[in-house]
Amino acid sequence: LPLPASRMEEGERSPLLPQDTTGQKPPLSVSSPPLPSHPDPAPREGQAGAWGCSCYPPVTKDGAWTGDPAPPLPAGSSCIKYLIFLSNFLFSLLGLLALAAGLWGLAVKGSLGSGWGRPLPADPMLGLVLGGLAVSAVSLAGCVGALCENSCLLRCFCGSILAFLVLQAMAAALAAALWGPLQDGLEHALRVAITHYQDDLDLGFLLDQVQLGLQCCGVVSYQDWQQNLYFNCSSPGVQACSLPASCCIDPREDGASINDQCGFGALGLDAAAAGRLVYLEGCGAPLRQWLRGQIPAVGTSVIVATGVQGAELLLATWLIRALAVRRWAASRPT
Repeated sequence: LPLPASRMEEGERSPLLPQDTTGQKPPLSVSSPPLPSHPDPAPREGQAGAWGCSCYPPVTKDGAWTGDPAPPLPAGSSCIKYLIFLSNFLFSLLGLLALAAGLWGLAVKGSLGSGWGRPLPADPMLGLVLGGLAVSAVSLAGCVGALCENSCLLRCFCGSILAFLVLQAMAAALAAALWGPLQDGLEHALRVAITHYQDDLDLGFLLDQVQLGLQCCGVVSYQDWQQNLYFNCSSPGVQACSLPASCCIDPREDGASINDQCGFGALGLDAAAAGRLVYLEGCGAPLRQWLRGQIPAVGTSVIVATGVQGAELLLATWLIRALAVRRWAASRPT
């Protein structure tokens, strides 16, 4: 009897079923995801792994994500990490504070409005701005590098600390070698400040602080103020033959505020009469003596600053070595 039409002969397969013959691949189903035409490139191990600059999660040699977090640092290295972070965070705050104070000083005096393309203003606040910018940038590099365990930032931090140490050593050597000429240049600096007393507010402020603190007037004597265009006795102005209030023995005259007219007419008096109103001795010799007395304090400050920078350098080097050891241990085949 013939088989029904719905029955298939032996050995026949339905065309709807996948063919599993040799040399043929079954067709993809509708629900299966498409295969990628180009495989993902494998990461270059010699670039990011050597410097520790990679911010990507760990991968295998085939380029697949492992999903495993980096192993934690030992307890001692973790303490060093957070010590570097906290110390540099404080230094970065101090640097930013100095930067803000310098910018505020430049803005108040109008030095920031000089326009682009012009030379930088010769202002003491500019040094405060540059110093605050350098300290804050280096401290932020150490702070972020320690917190994120980034060897690149830590290496930049170590290089900046070394540059600071070299600059400090050069400055100390120059100050020791040129100590004599520096002392001789004090009198010239004081005479320049007297000449430009009304023209440069910064020089005027510094000279007032020197005369008030050392209780002196002028460079060699109070008659050195004759070099000032406004205080000279031949000047037609109201300040002729006068002295600034910082030269007066009692500038406040038992009052709450300083009397700016306490030195009026003092240059026209003889030494005995002027000695009852103003200081007669100049500031050259007292200033040199004061600077000699500040050498121990300055030396102590330099030693402390160098010690802090050296400690930061050693701690950062230790952390870089700990990160390198961890990367080496993670890259070993298990």
